[in-house]
Amino acid sequence: MPGRIAGGVAIAMSKFDEREKEFETRFKHDQEFAFKVTARRNKLLGLWAAGQLGLDGAAAQAYAADVVGAEYEKGGDHHVIDKVVADFLAKGVKIDAARVADELQRCAADAKAQIMKG
Repeated sequence: MPGRIAGGVAIAMSKFDEREKEFETRFKHDQEFAFKVTARRNKLLGLWAAGQLGLDGAAAQAYAADVVGAEYEKGGDHHVIDKVVADFLAKGVKIDAARVADELQRCAADAKAQIMKG
């Protein structure tokens, strides 16, 4: 009987270990997915903003990359919005923070759909 209990404990621990590993794998996947969606969202916002600023081609791509990078400075989403609004103000573009936040939400939906599509 003690052998069965020991075996039962080993089986129970093995199942626990498997579930823990599955949870860790899922968590990692979810974090990677969220990172990709955020980066894509910010790129889409940057491209939209570049168009509002009259940028195209390589200049638009460079601006979008700057917007993506703004996410990783203190403030996250707020810093992204603040950056775009400040750039608009500097160039005389009359688009406020509320409109940029709305566009950010639209870009988030588009980014998620694009990433899920592959």
